[in-house]
Amino acid sequence: MAPTSDQARLDGLMAGPQHPRIRELLAVRKDSAPGRIMVEGSWEHSQLLDSRTVIHAFFYCPEAADRTAERAARVASRAREVYRISEKLLARLSRRTRPDGLISLAELPVWHPGEFRFDESSLVLVADGVEYAGNLGTLIRTVDAARADCLVLTSRRARLNHPSVYAASRGMVLTTPVLEFDDVADAAGWLRRHGFEVHLADPGAAGSYRVPAYQGRPTAFVVGSEGGGLSSRWHQEGFGAVSIPMLGQADSLNVALSAGILLFEARAHKDGW
Repeated sequence: MAPTSDQARLDGLMAGPQHPRIRELLAVRKDSAPGRIMVEGSWEHSQLLDSRTVIHAFFYCPEAADRTAERAARVASRAREVYRISEKLLARLSRRTRPDGLISLAELPVWHPGEFRFDESSLVLVADGVEYAGNLGTLIRTVDAARADCLVLTSRRARLNHPSVYAASRGMVLTTPVLEFDDVADAAGWLRRHGFEVHLADPGAAGSYRVPAYQGRPTAFVVGSEGGGLSSRWHQEGFGAVSIPMLGQADSLNVALSAGILLFEARAHKDGW
């Protein structure tokens, strides 16, 4: 029986460590190839296939992918380029102790501030100075879960194309709008132009997050970095602050957990549940 076209692609070109696409993949890991993201693993590829993301290159190691051959064929049918790689090269490329032979180089979506239209049901999360890729991914996943319109980043430190962002977001980095502003004032101005009621998340604020009605206008929450908290530049914008009461000995919550509490409180008010 003749091999299918997808299988033929999987059996096709062999890529070695000096191949340009391999070097590009390594550059993504070093954050020197913006706009691209590395996707590794069977579950991660199922999420990739569920999106409309462009797959620039798919790297397949048949010796390590005996249980994922069917999924590999599906990825091969979507990828612009398909390469076989050796187990030795897979071990060099993989971030896992037991890789399953599936790695893709995919394109990150690009979102523009002018694309958005908001109404009183709209929710936006602003993350200022986020430092850790895992937290950035969890914030993206939380924005999706609360049906917020987008995540806005200011003073970002964690890179969006870090593989941990993909894993922590459960693949939602491919479908959840993420905007980045170079300056806090630009982000604040964008929110004002769209009529947002903006709440700064500040553990030291006197007002509880349970007090606002979160109705009649679009709502935005601004959360700070894991170490330094919210930048003083956001406080200088004149927005009001809310806090989540700390009932134990800890003085604050993880930034992603705080964001989830705030977003779901506002979503409940807006949707009436």
